[in-house]
Amino acid sequence: MARMFQFCVAALAVMLFLVGAADDAQVESEAKVIRVAVCQTLCIDSDVEGNLRRIAYAVEEAARRKADLACFPETAVLGWVNPKAHELAKPIPGPLSDRIVELARKHKLMIAIGICEKDGDKLYDSAILVGADGRILHKHRKINTLVELLTPPYERGLLADVRVVDTPLGRIGMLICADTFKEEYVQRLAEQSPDLAVVPYGWAAGVNQWPGHGKNLATLVGSVARRVKCPVVGTDLVGSISAGPWKGMTYGGQSVVADGKGDVLGVLKDRDTDLRVFELPIGVAKP
Repeated sequence: MARMFQFCVAALAVMLFLVGAADDAQVESEAKVIRVAVCQTLCIDSDVEGNLRRIAYAVEEAARRKADLACFPETAVLGWVNPKAHELAKPIPGPLSDRIVELARKHKLMIAIGICEKDGDKLYDSAILVGADGRILHKHRKINTLVELLTPPYERGLLADVRVVDTPLGRIGMLICADTFKEEYVQRLAEQSPDLAVVPYGWAAGVNQWPGHGKNLATLVGSVARRVKCPVVGTDLVGSISAGPWKGMTYGGQSVVADGKGDVLGVLKDRDTDLRVFELPIGVAKP
């Protein structure tokens, strides 16, 4: 009788093991790996055509490296706290976002990019996610706009702007730079269970604060990834601020990619343009 009981217990253990293995296999089969190009570009304030040309070169290189998604920094076309953006920014959709749409359609890859947006007399620090077919899948307006750095300041987006969209690559969410300072915004993103979060940054500091300031960005991106429980791509500008209270401060690059546990997978070059492709698992079980 005792031997029979031991046999039954052993058989049950084997069955539970097999069920667990099957569940693991199912999770693995549902997960996929996507190739994300982190495009750390130089932005010269108000140099619209030059900045768009540099963006185009990066998209071409990302496509050549068979990326599925190309991620760019905050306000990559006009510059961040640039007063001339009030005159140069356009609506979305509009002539500037159309140039990004054309690049996505031409090279058949998704693009996430920060781009200033004019809506009537209001200026927004926005970011768009463009599908490989050229459709704008999502637009996020920055909420934590640091109003003291631009006169007149950017209009603030709404908490409702923090959302996740279904795409052929998975569920993708967006925040912009200082949005990640606010727990409320990060938590709202986490509640929607993204597979990937993309965050365009304009991470700036005094010239003498680099390269050390880049470590703060790596810590922040890792923290956001742990909280939203998915990989986070934080793409920073290269260049400098030309006007306002932070005139002369430097965007130091050092873009960061972290996995869903918050571990940093890679950091791009310090104060130089760079492009790296990361293979990221999408659709894995949340920790």
